[in-house]
Amino acid sequence: MSTAEVHKQITADEIAHTFEEEAIPKVDLGQYAIEDWLALAIFWIMALCVFLQFFTRYVLNDSYAWTEEIATYCLIGVVFLGSAMCVRLSRHIQVDLLFRYLPRLPARALSTAIDLIRIAFFGYAIKLVWLFIQVVADERMTTIKLPKGFVYYIVLLGFVMMFARSIQIAVDNWRRGYSILERPGAFDGTEG
Repeated sequence: MSTAEVHKQITADEIAHTFEEEAIPKVDLGQYAIEDWLALAIFWIMALCVFLQFFTRYVLNDSYAWTEEIATYCLIGVVFLGSAMCVRLSRHIQVDLLFRYLPRLPARALSTAIDLIRIAFFGYAIKLVWLFIQVVADERMTTIKLPKGFVYYIVLLGFVMMFARSIQIAVDNWRRGYSILERPGAFDGTEG
């Protein structure tokens, strides 16, 4: 048995045509929602603040104190708006092992109960954050003297979006007749 490699001669035109045949994938921005874009914008503000902090500290040897505080508050916004993204996409941590062993009707009932508990939790969190804002709304940030209430309004917006997305997911689950917990393969393309 020979181990010699066999090469077929091809012309430069054939090579050039291989690049023409490749389909250019189309960009689809329709899959992103408002919380995606808000989180992205706040993320880039945070990234710029962190870069400015690094640059002023290690290059200029005189750091701006406000950049760390702004970056911290931006991280809070990214986390809570990013959580709304996770709710919309059903990407939060979930344990679906039990659903593999439950019959269809008990699994459906448990999944519906989970949807209702999630909606109630986010509704209650909205109330708690609103009460918290009432307490700290007049406090000022340490370095730039802006009201801290602004930061917590972003947290409130995140919880409102999570609440709304939870309702949307629950309605979709009820209409579809199953959730990602019951049939994860239907959501990731492995069920066929």
